[in-house]
Amino acid sequence: MNGTFRVLRRLLFVVALPAVLLTVWWFASAGSTDVYWPPLETIVAAFPEVWDGERIRADLLPSLWRLLSGYALAAVVGVALGTLIGSYRTVRAFCEPVLEFLRAVPPPVLVPVIMLFAGIGDGMKIVVIAVGCVWPILLNTVEGVRAVDPVMTETARCYGVGGAARLRHLVLPSASPQIFAGLRQSLSIGIILMVISEMFAASNGLGFAIVQFQRGFAIPGMWTGILVLGLLGFLLSVVFQLVERRVLSWYHGLRDSSRRSP
Repeated sequence: MNGTFRVLRRLLFVVALPAVLLTVWWFASAGSTDVYWPPLETIVAAFPEVWDGERIRADLLPSLWRLLSGYALAAVVGVALGTLIGSYRTVRAFCEPVLEFLRAVPPPVLVPVIMLFAGIGDGMKIVVIAVGCVWPILLNTVEGVRAVDPVMTETARCYGVGGAARLRHLVLPSASPQIFAGLRQSLSIGIILMVISEMFAASNGLGFAIVQFQRGFAIPGMWTGILVLGLLGFLLSVVFQLVERRVLSWYHGLRDSSRRSP
């Protein structure tokens, strides 16, 4: 019974604020004659017509594929390089100036440059997403690897645990909370870059669809695209939280137990 109550309370917290905001939007926009601010009722009515099965296949699924591909590429590169840089002080000192310089360059600025080398196809969009997502993952991985308990490191060395076994059983598990923090930050960055990259020389995708609606003065359709983008971000965040809770169940268990202890 208590478990059911906790689930219902959490569900209430999740839907309460969106419900309030949508209600305010519904009544605030009711009767609006502004072309660029149509009533929410009009936007909702346009959903079935705009986002049918064909448009979902043509725009939503390609965007999702590009996002997940770039995000996965950034995760692999960021964790691998972050582990290497965080494990060796000399490598960290050598790479730090370059990393700080590259991190300061906004990824959208690199879109024209990446287009010169990767063309205007899906490869360009995936690279743009990966370039923007890699930095939070890499830097958080570096900090997580650096923060590995030295006592545990010495214990592993005394027991002859080294190489891949040390990396798998000590370094990555210890750094995983920091790594997931970087992955969480990168997810929102990836969604932003997905939209921006699809506004440059694209023929499909959510960003392309929103711009096309705007240029064709299909304003309700444009607003539906923005809402779809928000729903996509929300659903991806929920999925990420479920994966994080499962992978880091040991970490959250330790935190919960420490809170209960006097």
